[in-house]
Amino acid sequence: MPRNRAVLGRLLHRRYRAAQGRASAGSWWPTSNTYGGTTVANPYGQCTSGSFGAACSYMYGYAKAYDDANIRGVSSPASFIWWLDVETGNSWSADKAANRADLEGMAAYFSSIGATTGIYSTSSQWSQIAGSTPTSSPLYTARSWLAGASSLTSAKRMCSAAPLTGGGKVTLTQYVSSGLDYDYSCI
Repeated sequence: MPRNRAVLGRLLHRRYRAAQGRASAGSWWPTSNTYGGTTVANPYGQCTSGSFGAACSYMYGYAKAYDDANIRGVSSPASFIWWLDVETGNSWSADKAANRADLEGMAAYFSSIGATTGIYSTSSQWSQIAGSTPTSSPLYTARSWLAGASSLTSAKRMCSAAPLTGGGKVTLTQYVSSGLDYDYSCI
């Protein structure tokens, strides 16, 4: 069995969408630091009604991760690597700090249940959406799944590329062959 196939059997790749048009957010946008019956320790402070900054973005990410792990029918969610899909084709705020807070909230929830989080993106898209990642961020040491290779050979080379965050590690790469996406394990 090819090395990449064994790894992929254990992965769950979920797509996330940050709030588009936050100014018109409805009842789905958070208004406090409480979700799922838990008061969340929010590194960005208190999320309040009408706020669309980092504190509420963090809670939005936390809530979406909670929902995916608890109400979407995922059996044993802690046993998966949850890949955060960070692509320009998804909806994002123009505020990179809010986008990063959204992703950090997701990572924080998954960490709280013992799951691992990784980031699926290209360096260009990651930079455009989330910007630089401080060492204090739970994303700083996240695994990277790098997309964008045009062949298996270039996917193998990408294993030695810089990860998406300064403390991370490239563990998977993706390439296209005959119009289909394939993944290569770097570990």
